[in-house]
Amino acid sequence: MLDPRSLPFAAQVHPQARPARRLTWDSREAGPDTAFVALPGEKMHGNSFVEQALAAGAPFVLTDLDVPRAVRVGDARAALFAWARSERAKNPLVVGITGSAGKTTAKSYAAAALDAHFMPVYNTMPAIACFLIQYGASQKPLVVEMGIDHIGEMAELMDLVRPDVGVVTTIGPAHLEQFGTVETIAREKGQILTAPRALVGSQAASYFPESQFPGVDSYGFGDVTHRGEGLDLSPQAARFRFGGMGVILPLASRVQAEAAVLGMVLARDAGIALADAAVRMSAVEVPGGRYRLHPGRFTVIDDAYNSSPVAVRAALDALHALKPGGGTGRRISVLGRMLELGPTERDLHAEAGAYARKQADLTYGVGEFAHELGERAFATVPELLTDLLAEVRDGDIVLVKASRGISMTPGQRLGAGVGLDVVVQALLERRGD
Repeated sequence: MLDPRSLPFAAQVHPQARPARRLTWDSREAGPDTAFVALPGEKMHGNSFVEQALAAGAPFVLTDLDVPRAVRVGDARAALFAWARSERAKNPLVVGITGSAGKTTAKSYAAAALDAHFMPVYNTMPAIACFLIQYGASQKPLVVEMGIDHIGEMAELMDLVRPDVGVVTTIGPAHLEQFGTVETIAREKGQILTAPRALVGSQAASYFPESQFPGVDSYGFGDVTHRGEGLDLSPQAARFRFGGMGVILPLASRVQAEAAVLGMVLARDAGIALADAAVRMSAVEVPGGRYRLHPGRFTVIDDAYNSSPVAVRAALDALHALKPGGGTGRRISVLGRMLELGPTERDLHAEAGAYARKQADLTYGVGEFAHELGERAFATVPELLTDLLAEVRDGDIVLVKASRGISMTPGQRLGAGVGLDVVVQALLERRGD
């Protein structure tokens, strides 16, 4: 329980304030078991929602207002982070994961291997602080996704999370509008490697050579420090061996398999039986839109949650590694716009499209840069669907990938982003699912 009368900072605690099970900065989540912290926002202050949280039954509210059940402080944000650091210090093992792609997948497999508490998808600084407060005192390990989109953010995250193990999954062009260059991205994300134990995925290893980063180990397949052996990929599963132990990941690609190698390394380091780690990882289901494979008379790969150049290449490699069915099946890519790529975005989309033409038998592009992304180019989702649904046939494998800057319905024109989840749904309906 989170006791408002046992805090690592000075506060005026209202007599009616009571312990909570959880803490949130989103007033919509406040309730009888969930306290609310009122933080300043870009447009509104959380104080505007204190009454709403109290009406919902919040056990207490962390605020500078004099209201019932208040835990009054001068600066709620500073108090929240001080509380998070205090609770985090009680945990024996915290793993922090960053990278240009694959963070959520790596987090899911690492947490399963360690039988750990892990961050949900939404991983802002306040969300991470609330997570650390809720689970920091647990003796189970914690796995924290540490995504950044501007210079200086990783330094703030490192001060808050202080991971015992720092992991970089991949490095590539993402959020270039803020970072400018891939080298800046590597420098900023690479700060996580100052953790006592540091690991980088095979794709990221070239950015962190041992001569400059002594003690940083790599993981994955091929020429790495800790590697899986005998990787076998099929539409049904990814299979490999690590430390003499077989690992089977249903409906998985190489990206998931590399994340599972990370999980095995972490489990071995933590003294956890590899057999137990492998069993738990075999049951992992990554969130929708992150390379979720739907086999059937034609196979649909739902990778439509987000996109970047490095993530597109990984998804296309995974598509190419799968064998279409029936002897006449094809590999089909459906790509939409990638966001926040700065002044080089057209060139980066053209590179992605050129790679798609090598890895797929038929390529589609939709929205802005559609012609760069695919040989069949469409301005809108409805136009794309008309052609794609008439084209797809039994035995095909269809990859759907784009950035979800704006969620779109089939009848809308495309805005800043392309919500291709509707394409996934239409394909599954066409298949009769």
